[in-house]
Amino acid sequence: MDGVLVDSEQLWDAARREVAEETGGRWHAEATEAMMGMSSLEWSRYMHEVIGVPLPPEEISGAVVERLLGLYEKRLPLIPGAREAVGRLVECWPLGLASSSNRPVIDRVLMLSGLDRHFRVTVSSEEVRRGKPAPDVYLEAARRLGADPNRCAAVEDSTNGILAAKNAGMRVISIPNREFPPKEEALRAADAVVGSLEKLTPQVVCGE
Repeated sequence: MDGVLVDSEQLWDAARREVAEETGGRWHAEATEAMMGMSSLEWSRYMHEVIGVPLPPEEISGAVVERLLGLYEKRLPLIPGAREAVGRLVECWPLGLASSSNRPVIDRVLMLSGLDRHFRVTVSSEEVRRGKPAPDVYLEAARRLGADPNRCAAVEDSTNGILAAKNAGMRVISIPNREFPPKEEALRAADAVVGSLEKLTPQVVCGE
């Protein structure tokens, strides 16, 4: 969802920075990339243990999510072509969403965008044991869809997302995040790389 359907990484970054700075944490240059793909349990623990936010992880997560949802209510930064791309793909296959976002964020984004009716299942990394790059969230999405992971395709924008889907045995189509581009080794692991959602077609998903 984040970075594929919603241009949200900068907003997550800003919300986490604000919470860190207001509570006396010590933000560092590697923090943004380190937390991309982590589940809410993992990144809130990272902010507590590494950045030094003096709040329990569950309070950190709640504070960040509250700020993010407030920004989304004002303006949802849907990526151009998101609705059209989802519409093209849902005509061919049942769709699942495997996201590192918290459950309330997933539900609010899909509701505000009107995309909720297109996804048969949605899974948050906080509902599985490990966040990306572990394959858990993708394997759970496939399980809920009743699908063999080896017959699934995933669309991802980040290093950890690409590796998570690949580790799950799925075909991976990467649409690289422009602000936080995936590492070269992750791009090499992807089965296809396209420049935008406009180019995400059923033919690309199938490898035609």
